[in-house]
Amino acid sequence: MPTRPSTARIEPLPAAERTASAQVLLDGVKVAGSDANIFTTLVRAEGLTRRWLPFGGKLLNGKIPARDRELVILRTGWNCGSEYEWAQHVVIGRSAGLTEEELLRIPDGPGDGWSPFDVVLLQAADELHTGYCITDATWAALSDVYDTQQLIELPMLVGHYHMVAMTLNSLGVELDAGLSGFPSALP
Repeated sequence: MPTRPSTARIEPLPAAERTASAQVLLDGVKVAGSDANIFTTLVRAEGLTRRWLPFGGKLLNGKIPARDRELVILRTGWNCGSEYEWAQHVVIGRSAGLTEEELLRIPDGPGDGWSPFDVVLLQAADELHTGYCITDATWAALSDVYDTQQLIELPMLVGHYHMVAMTLNSLGVELDAGLSGFPSALP
């Protein structure tokens, strides 16, 4: 795995340098806060960020239950080595019902201790990460629980958070104050 930048390659945009339209865009952020490093960094590409935020917001309020969504996002953040993504979504995951014990087990992936459907969700995240496709067996298990809209949303969710992870990792977006990084060393 490539070494991540140890400092921000692109600094967050200070409040004093923000245009009025950039500030309005940031003020509309509902998750993590308008001063979160992810948003104040990405707003430097204001037009792109303006188009990206609604899609990300839709996925955060989509058809997949919040706990399931956060389990998949956290596994994706772990798989991609994105400490920022991990740190932000630990907070969101707790609010969605993930326990501390579950959060600590996500890095281990599917296995003992998870409900059968949690195993399927973790497998789907891993399969999309390594093979870019959900296998037939995992798809069948997902189809037993999820409807068509959720089945479409799941690979889009994982793909979106791969993109976010790549961006965060490449830009060197630093953890916001008060956030904790990974629970242990990356695999």
